[in-house]
Amino acid sequence: MSQSTAKAPAKSDAKSDAKASSPEANPKTDPKDVSNQIKDPDQWTTGGEPMTGAQASYLKTLSEEAKEPKAFDPDLDKAEASKRIDDLRHKAGHA
Repeated sequence: MSQSTAKAPAKSDAKSDAKASSPEANPKTDPKDVSNQIKDPDQWTTGGEPMTGAQASYLKTLSEEAKEPKAFDPDLDKAEASKRIDDLRHKAGHA
């Protein structure tokens, strides 16, 4: 007796097929979609949360480069840290 080694075709998931072929399913593929554009930090829903570790590190570096050590405050929230980073990037020549 011989055994067949051919594999049956995989069943496709109708939902994943629809998502893969629909540009509306992924806003990154539709440049006309503005819902994922950069927002003003004052309008962030998470702006009041503590700044991230990455923000703290970058803000510390920029405050040193801009010779404004008082610009770094470890108790800043995400929105305020973002604003200070933008300001210091210009002052440190990174913008």
